[in-house]
Amino acid sequence: MTKSQELFERRKNVVANGVGVFNTATVQEAKGAIIVDVDGRELIDFAGGIGVVNAGHCPGPVVEAIREQAGKYLHTSFNVVTYEPYIQLCEELAEILPHGDATKVMLVSTGAEAVENAIKIARQATRRPAVLCFTGAYHGRTMMAMTLTSKVGYKTDCGPFAPEVYRLPFPNFYRYGQGRDEDTFVRDELKRLHESALNLVDTESLAAIILEPIQGEGGFNPIPQKYLEGLRAFCDEHGIMLIMDEVQSGFCRTGHWASWQHYGVRPDISTYAKSMGSGLPIAAVVGRAEIMDAAVAGSIGGTYIGSPICCVAASATIQYMKDIDLNGKAKRIGSVIMERLRKLQQELPEIGDVRGVGAMIGIEFNKNGDPGQPYTELCPEIVRGCAENGLILLSAGTHKNIIRILSPLVITDEQLDKGLSILEEEIKKAIQKNT
Repeated sequence: MTKSQELFERRKNVVANGVGVFNTATVQEAKGAIIVDVDGRELIDFAGGIGVVNAGHCPGPVVEAIREQAGKYLHTSFNVVTYEPYIQLCEELAEILPHGDATKVMLVSTGAEAVENAIKIARQATRRPAVLCFTGAYHGRTMMAMTLTSKVGYKTDCGPFAPEVYRLPFPNFYRYGQGRDEDTFVRDELKRLHESALNLVDTESLAAIILEPIQGEGGFNPIPQKYLEGLRAFCDEHGIMLIMDEVQSGFCRTGHWASWQHYGVRPDISTYAKSMGSGLPIAAVVGRAEIMDAAVAGSIGGTYIGSPICCVAASATIQYMKDIDLNGKAKRIGSVIMERLRKLQQELPEIGDVRGVGAMIGIEFNKNGDPGQPYTELCPEIVRGCAENGLILLSAGTHKNIIRILSPLVITDEQLDKGLSILEEEIKKAIQKNT
């Protein structure tokens, strides 16, 4: 038995079964885009800790900042004793993610916490109870976040769920276009949005609409540009807060600090986590100052809001991303990946779509060229085959028929080429085996 197998046996004996296993890799150390497992085998990382290590594993300046802060103080709670790392990070976030003339920020520990607090802020700002979300959404596993999350399999026997949450179909043009051009499709979907005020939820009761501009777990589905513009106009018309969840798409993944900057459509409130802290648990809610200040003192936050260790890690991460132009790297890496995968798509009809923004890229597999026939059987075999041959990656989508690529953006050209070659080979093997 290998050391990795022994570790998994220990895991089965002591860790609750409900904690998911998305890949069977193990780790004893990691650097850049390489993970070394407990047997000493090097693995190329295309999963990035589910989008957490855009700046790579253990970036030097971040590790040094953590070490330095650890020697000063670990915790005081920002509610009790104010410390500069929290304030400095908020200033940096307001600078790179401006929400109008004046921006304010609050820090928490996880993406789900950020979503929970964003909803509370929107409700207090509007004095309205209802929230509108979308199919395919993933916003976390806490109770409000789980209610907003779409996939039923993540919510089995966890109810009752939060009230006053309503859902519309996400405007997934690839899956639901049905022969229409994109402009016609968007027009029809915006009509559905406006009709929701008559048959789903009264806009006078609607505090917020929350969405991922590029869905993560839902399948790396980018929202059409004109739909997002129409959604912004709808919110403005009815005094509704537009919340954008950038937890997976933020911090250089799309070639911007946030994907809404790619679209040029500004939210009222937005949420961040994952790659913001290079692996340390930190998240943020960012918004227009007057909206953020609508929350009553004590109604948002918690004991561990903005741990000083995590704050310095996030500040060091942001500076490192600037120093090495990580947004530029994302655009270049994304271009390489898209070119390779679209060439493969021409060879393999089972690849229905290759899509994404920057280096946030998904590959969707279907049967008979039909978006309504997901080829679910392929992805587990691709993930397993890649793991056996030195590549870590993850699937996504409601039907788990999508492979997502979230490699660290510091990956070398050689590592990227090797990883893509392994992926291409395993895709071909899986298709050959199942046809």
